[in-house]
Amino acid sequence: MPKRGLGLDVFEAAKERIAFTFDNFERIYLSFSAGKDSTVMLHMVAQEARARGVRIGVLMIDWECQIGLTIDFAKKMFEMYSDVIDPYWVALPMKTWNACSQIEPEWTAWDPAKTELWVRQPEKMSITDESYFPFYYTGMPFEEFTPAFAQWYAQGKSCACFVGIRADESLNRFRAIARDDKPTFQGKQWTTQVEGIAWNIYPIYDWKTKDIWRFHGKTGLDYNRLYDRMHQAGMKISQMRICEPFGDEARKGLWLYQIVDPAMWAKVVLRCAGANTGKMYSQEKGAVMGNHSIALPEGHTFESFAKHILRTMPRPTAEHYRNKLSVYLKWWSKRGYPDGIPDLADKSLESRGKVPTWRKVVKTFLKNDYWCKGLGFSPTKSAAYQKYCELMKRRRAEWNIKDMEV
Repeated sequence: MPKRGLGLDVFEAAKERIAFTFDNFERIYLSFSAGKDSTVMLHMVAQEARARGVRIGVLMIDWECQIGLTIDFAKKMFEMYSDVIDPYWVALPMKTWNACSQIEPEWTAWDPAKTELWVRQPEKMSITDESYFPFYYTGMPFEEFTPAFAQWYAQGKSCACFVGIRADESLNRFRAIARDDKPTFQGKQWTTQVEGIAWNIYPIYDWKTKDIWRFHGKTGLDYNRLYDRMHQAGMKISQMRICEPFGDEARKGLWLYQIVDPAMWAKVVLRCAGANTGKMYSQEKGAVMGNHSIALPEGHTFESFAKHILRTMPRPTAEHYRNKLSVYLKWWSKRGYPDGIPDLADKSLESRGKVPTWRKVVKTFLKNDYWCKGLGFSPTKSAAYQKYCELMKRRRAEWNIKDMEV
């Protein structure tokens, strides 16, 4: 799909999208991480709210293991726009993916069972009462929390959530904008329906990284000074990201903790299984963490290597992956691969999910992609996970997929 100019710059286009959202939705909030994209978005949306004399919600998930510069900046932004925002600084036990460990493939921020290991204490303004949200339960996954929050915040009215993603950042983010099979609000491609009456709005989807910093240069508005430290550490502007700390992409930046905040890094290593391993090897190419090209061990095919990896995993983790792999193999058996999937295929077709291969399975395992997003899966809701495991046990027996057991 070719890019088409709109006859105006991205700043003016974003202002128009923000104004359109205020004109058409009764309840508005913004997802804020204190990263560069959501910061630009908060500046622009809050200024629109001031001009209209209305208030907006600002949702920030505090992941506990966050560098002090980010926390200090977030507090500064909340204070700067306190006249127009209703803050929801959430420091509740929340589960997310830990791509640094097969022993602890999911990690819970603010885990109540590990208070003595917490990297820091919650902020005074934080929501720490687990009864605050009627939909919340202890250890609720991030992927469940955000759509549930949208429905709760909507209060039965039309609701918009501003989300600071840009299509240039990744193929998945480009797809979130460009896919033509999604429900959109009034045909606007930069909107996506979440659930019911709630919609995600992507006002800066067409900005480039340079546009983000050009905004700050021209307006003089504040930004997270952690980016200055990243620059001093030699990172390119395209590499600078602030997000949940232990995901597949985020682990590439774990080394920065050790440089910027070594005292915190010592606590992080104690707090999260595999954090130091992730820091040491996340940027290595090859079979350590599945980055780029993978060389096979002598005497292995990708199929035999995948099964070998399964045998070396902790039993609960291996069983989880066997369930996902069984579904993957069964799905493709009905779509042109009744005799099994190939060991490898054209890499461009693999990366786009057009063909299944054992090489792709191996990369998924090595990346510690717990929910197998690389194979096309979405996270299973925690409340239904045990039923899912029981169902898969029966299905695997029915499907008789060979060589899947220990």
